[in-house]
Amino acid sequence: MHSTTRRNFLKQTSFLAATSLLPSFSVTENSEEKKLHTRKPIVISSSNGIPAITKAMEIIQQGGDALGAVIAGVNIVEDDPNDTSVGLGGLPNENGIVELDAAVMHGPSHRAGAVASLRNIKNPSKVARLVLERTDHILLVGEGALNFAKAHGFQEENLLTERARQEWLQWKENMSTNDDWLPQHSIEEKNIGGNFAPYYRNYGTIHCSALDSFGNLSCVTTTSGLAYKISGRVGDSPIIGAGLYLDNEVGSAGSTGRGESNLFNCSSVMVVEWMRQGKSPEEACMRACQRIVDRNKEQRLLDEKGRYKHQVKFYAINKKGEYGSAGILKGGVFTLHDGKEAKNYDCAYLYD
Repeated sequence: MHSTTRRNFLKQTSFLAATSLLPSFSVTENSEEKKLHTRKPIVISSSNGIPAITKAMEIIQQGGDALGAVIAGVNIVEDDPNDTSVGLGGLPNENGIVELDAAVMHGPSHRAGAVASLRNIKNPSKVARLVLERTDHILLVGEGALNFAKAHGFQEENLLTERARQEWLQWKENMSTNDDWLPQHSIEEKNIGGNFAPYYRNYGTIHCSALDSFGNLSCVTTTSGLAYKISGRVGDSPIIGAGLYLDNEVGSAGSTGRGESNLFNCSSVMVVEWMRQGKSPEEACMRACQRIVDRNKEQRLLDEKGRYKHQVKFYAINKKGEYGSAGILKGGVFTLHDGKEAKNYDCAYLYD
């Protein structure tokens, strides 16, 4: 696999318009059939995914199903109070309340489950799996998602760590010089509270896709969403087809970054469809980036050079075990476990 720049990408292929989605089919295999279909497993994730892919691969190599593996992997990140983008310790909404989103997809059964705006439960990926397994629905939100989690034995806890609270407070104090929230200051200072740049609002998420030893795919995306978002905002992460998508006959894909871009463009399902057409995982990810750029009409989302200024990254694997990743902006990193070791790799990109 090699990294692709926008210049090389545009030389290699012209960007295609959205294609009509083709039907997909579930795969059902009994235990004897599974024994005959052993594959070399592979796990891909976002830049914060080394612990996740390590755990997922361990479970897969012990004969585990990919869905349980990727969920167990991202649970490590959800439980980490030092990762401010996911689960416990995630940065809160504008009111200082942590709201979590997650979705899972299981290749062999072609089922999905998701939760959004879930409060007080640090492992939304586990709740999303229960939505898949124990309901006739796909997405539960807000209070309903919380009540469902509690009905299944999840315990409520305060997810706002002291570190996240301090970062939220700094953001609030430094938003504007014209409101009533002030950071610490001396009586000589002027224009207090306008130092917004150090408290940039991050788009933090972890995605993880895996191909297990039986040749089956599963994936998960989990996040605390855009830092300091409007209460109730839901990004792409829990939306099937936007923040993640898979077809067990083709491949799996997911994303991190500006969720609104993926919601509008149904990016992850497009990555899978491009792989269905024979595109490599990396090229499919590049096409998703280009689709976002080409479809944007809002000037406020462009930089001083007239280019789309927000980062969106994609991660994909296909049924053959090939992998790839791409982002709109240079500097993206993804993680991969090939069955031997977990490593970081640079993403392909459109812009320097």
